[in-house]
Amino acid sequence: MEVIKTAIPEVLILKPKVWGDERGYFYESFRQQWFDDLDMDIKFVQDNQSSSQKNVLRGLHYQIQKPQGKLVRVISGEVFDVAVDLRKSSPTFGQSVGVNLSTENKLMLWIPAGFAHGFCVVSEHAELYYKCTEYYAPEFDRSLLWNDADLNIQWPIGNASPILSPKDLAAKSLAEAEVYA
Repeated sequence: MEVIKTAIPEVLILKPKVWGDERGYFYESFRQQWFDDLDMDIKFVQDNQSSSQKNVLRGLHYQIQKPQGKLVRVISGEVFDVAVDLRKSSPTFGQSVGVNLSTENKLMLWIPAGFAHGFCVVSEHAELYYKCTEYYAPEFDRSLLWNDADLNIQWPIGNASPILSPKDLAAKSLAEAEVYA
């Protein structure tokens, strides 16, 4: 496993070792030892999977209490995946990291607790799979406005209007949102 640093030190891109031949490929998509070797006290308690069509944008989601760390990967298609730092005391507060995750590149994104997470589908269809460090708690679920000018996220959607849920249509800007200390 290769660990690739991002502009936000706590957000990591994980590149697995892939063994392939004419039959296909094999790789380990999770191993606890990776996090142990990085001195990260991580325990995953829930796995989630979503299926979406092109131009669906989900997020930016977070839980204001019981925050979730997420290990995200794509099992079909391609998405542009984003993590936004919502830790007010962080030097990278309000900054984001975006990375393309796909079936082809097999990259994974580690998003620690204290970050909002979202993605948009850039292929015709995509299935996203992620492990969480905390259980989903709907009463603490929040949504940050995907196109907030203060975030300046460069979503790869061109002139298309993203397909959003009612929750994401009602999301708050960074200036209005509840954030972490």
